[in-house]
Amino acid sequence: MKRLIPMLAAAGFALAAPATAQEAVLHDFDGSFDDAAFAVESAIVGQGLVIDYVSHVGDMLNRTGADVGSDVKIFEAANVYLFCSATVSRSVMEADPMNVIHCPYNVFVVEMDGKVQVGHRTYPDGPMQEVQALLDGIVQEAMGE
Repeated sequence: MKRLIPMLAAAGFALAAPATAQEAVLHDFDGSFDDAAFAVESAIVGQGLVIDYVSHVGDMLNRTGADVGSDVKIFEAANVYLFCSATVSRSVMEADPMNVIHCPYNVFVVEMDGKVQVGHRTYPDGPMQEVQALLDGIVQEAMGE
């Protein structure tokens, strides 16, 4: 019983901890998914960055839906572009090494219900706003603004 009480208390604290969902910054893209994807790739590379990986989330979800017992089509298309910036990463991780949890950074392009959007997640106040500014700039460039 002495061992059970600390375990239950720990479980209670874990359940009581507030869950926070990150929000996304979304922009409607006036054009096709392929045009948006090209614009995002060009904007990332235009910043002197290297795209480490393109996650074809939409294709994966569409391909595996039946395998997991679902017939819901979430996206017509969805890609996530992962990359890092040595300069920005060094800056935010010198401020707090645990900012490593936010790396790599990403920008996504989705198409749902005939609407194409480009976006990125939000980041906490403080040093990570430098990353948010980088991503905002990439998205703005992709949007042609």
